[in-house]
Amino acid sequence: MLAESKKTIPPEAETPCAAPVVIPDRKISAGETTSLWGADRSALRVCEFRRQAAVSTIRGTP
Repeated sequence: MLAESKKTIPPEAETPCAAPVVIPDRKISAGETTSLWGADRSALRVCEFRRQAAVSTIRGTP
């Protein structure tokens, strides 16, 4: 049996995803609001899910 190698977590995986961008403090259309809000939040959720999954896998935790 091979010796188990030490598992290391890349520093990038330990760093939380960036916060959502601030929606401009100006009058914007409903369509622009929906588009900015939806895209930003979706990206944040995907990023954080992937980061947590990578860290959990490397650590061997559920």
